[in-house]
Amino acid sequence: MSIMRNFLNMIILLCVCLNWCFTEGAEKRESGKVLDSYTIQVSSLFPSSSSCVPSSKASNTKSSLRVVHMHGACSHLSSNKDARLDHDEILRRDQARVESIHSKLSKNIADEVSKAKSTELPAKSGITIGSANYFVTIGIGTPKQDISLIFDTGSDLTWTQCEPCLGSCYSQKEPKFNPSSSSSYHNVSCSSPMCENTASCSASNCLYGIRYGDGSITVGFLAKEKFTVTNSDVLDDVYFGCGENNRGLFNGAAGLLGLGPGKFSFPSQTTTTYNNIFSYCIPSSASNTGHLTFGSAGVSESVKFTPITSSSSSSHYGINIIGINVGDKKLEITPTLFSTRGAIIDSGTVITRLPTKVYAELRSVFKEKMSSYKTTSGRSVTDTCYDFTGLETVTLPKISFSFGGGTVVELDGKGILYPFTISQVCLAFAGNDTIPAIFGNVQQKTLEIVHDVAGRRVGFAPNGCS
Repeated sequence: MSIMRNFLNMIILLCVCLNWCFTEGAEKRESGKVLDSYTIQVSSLFPSSSSCVPSSKASNTKSSLRVVHMHGACSHLSSNKDARLDHDEILRRDQARVESIHSKLSKNIADEVSKAKSTELPAKSGITIGSANYFVTIGIGTPKQDISLIFDTGSDLTWTQCEPCLGSCYSQKEPKFNPSSSSSYHNVSCSSPMCENTASCSASNCLYGIRYGDGSITVGFLAKEKFTVTNSDVLDDVYFGCGENNRGLFNGAAGLLGLGPGKFSFPSQTTTTYNNIFSYCIPSSASNTGHLTFGSAGVSESVKFTPITSSSSSSHYGINIIGINVGDKKLEITPTLFSTRGAIIDSGTVITRLPTKVYAELRSVFKEKMSSYKTTSGRSVTDTCYDFTGLETVTLPKISFSFGGGTVVELDGKGILYPFTISQVCLAFAGNDTIPAIFGNVQQKTLEIVHDVAGRRVGFAPNGCS
């Protein structure tokens, strides 16, 4: 009797399982849009002006810094957190950065640039700071002083404004770093191998100079100092620029943290500690925080890597874009469309730039799948915009990138659109044939981006931060 009862129970359980499996499969087939689209809250595209939402993803990692938007509720640099973002200025500077990359690659930059006043030091041409939207806070000196630095994967040398300002210094929120108050500060001698290819010398001390494409400039002493990432991660003798003549629009930040591939970049200098590996996550909005983490601790197990390619820009990390999908549509991309000028991933470029033909097809497919929504005029470099007034949710086609090595990265729903206002939300892509394709920071939102520079690869994982 008990054998029969057990047998009947097994039959019932099997039927339940089969019914669940078939039902789930039918639901997936019936609602095919689940596979190639997602629905998001319109309000989630816009930051809260009053509350900061910290990310907990990297909170347990000892070598992690908080990534903050300059003008959001989490920023101590913004004097008016209720002020609206100046989107036109952000995208004007974004375009300036793109044009500067083109200028540098075209070798149209003059060998000599304007000399900085008072020091008469020619500053080397670099690339523009770009949007300068995100910063981290790091300690410098002994005793340490916490300073806020723009983080940039397209720049190498870390620098900060220093006292005394012999030329001019722009306005910043925090006190300027005073090297005379630090017991661990040392100028770099002109005889040092690290002084090679720098701009000049002063009283046997090495000087540096950088002129960015937007006209910003920093000039000062090349120095060594103690950097404190966290209380448990203190690094001695890090080379940085102690700028005593600085001009530009840096949104109140004290300087820049260079995360590029060059020898002066912070990851390159700290290889013995962090193995030249760092990861970051750009938050979904200005009222959320992300993280910048050095070393491999805390890197997601779901990360997928693509090789770093030889970029035509030595200041950037090259990647190989193989394909793009919009919803269920795979764009027609020939190998030569991206191979001619290549592609880079850049934390400082806002809007992703694609070859004109690729962007035209992406835009066409996107508009077709968004045909039920009210359109509106374009703005700045964006030309495909929608009016979401009165809507609580919108359904977007998923967009995914296929990179070299077989890695497929699906963008977050908030990594597709650039929201000016609720009545003007635009596709965050643009066409450009004069530069490498650029995988910009809107598309990177909420993804964990891993730079394993020593292993010559870049990784992507979902849900890196909120």
